[in-house]
Amino acid sequence: MSAGARLRVPPGRQGPGPMPQRIVDGLELVMATHAGGALPGDKRAAGVGAGTELAQLRPYEIGDDVRQIDPSASARAGEPYVRVHVPERTLTTWIAVDVSPSMAFGTALRLKADVAEGAAQVMARLAIRRAGRVALLTFGAGAPELHRPRASKPGLVSVRRALRAGVARDGSRDPHALADALLRLGRVATQAGLVAIVSDFRDQEAWTRPLGALRARHSVFAIEVRDPREASLPDVGRLAVVDPETGEHVEVDTSHPKLRRRFAAIEAEKRARVARELRRLRVEHAVVSTDGDWLRELGRKLR
Repeated sequence: MSAGARLRVPPGRQGPGPMPQRIVDGLELVMATHAGGALPGDKRAAGVGAGTELAQLRPYEIGDDVRQIDPSASARAGEPYVRVHVPERTLTTWIAVDVSPSMAFGTALRLKADVAEGAAQVMARLAIRRAGRVALLTFGAGAPELHRPRASKPGLVSVRRALRAGVARDGSRDPHALADALLRLGRVATQAGLVAIVSDFRDQEAWTRPLGALRARHSVFAIEVRDPREASLPDVGRLAVVDPETGEHVEVDTSHPKLRRRFAAIEAEKRARVARELRRLRVEHAVVSTDGDWLRELGRKLR
């Protein structure tokens, strides 16, 4: 079954909302700093290859490209010499987006999937600036699906098309979806770049080790998407709730203050645990919500 067959556009989807160009432009320099230099040529790539900067001159060997023969050096030495260049380096941004069923939840202005879509689009737009490339990996709906790195407009189109497909159809919970996605990224993202993870980080296990391995090679930025109703229960009497990840139905009486306090305490500890792990791994961490201007929240954190 293809990934598209496992996805659906959730009811109530509003889209990410307005993304003013001036705000996105203001994030460009900040993201370049977080990525360790987004300008081509800021860092030399490993090895040698096609490029514009001369690395060395060496004697011609059978099989070399004759177009790289340097006439001046060959005339001085009395034998053919070839030019070897430093390859041009462009930054590749890898965006991992959570499309698990829990991302279809939202009780405020929009769904978490809407905010995740907007955050991914902003990261993609920043990625292709200055000749960069962007790749998208979606997880939470079966095996992670990778959309290969692309530059310029094709990169943006690929990201938008993939995110419009929606989130996972069923409630099959995979507690290792995030870990599997990070392992997949570790295998394909071989050169240093920027990894942006957009997820609610809910009910996931064993993700810290693969994230630490990614952090050793890349700049990593975690964007955590939340909804206000996940942090506390309203006092509305008897309430029937459904876990979107498992499909489990539960009825609770929210009129009990003790129950509401216990729920809030457990949720606060879960969010604090995610923050602690990201801080321990030295991963930049931004929290955006379905309630409010998520783009400004993202911008304030980056600044």
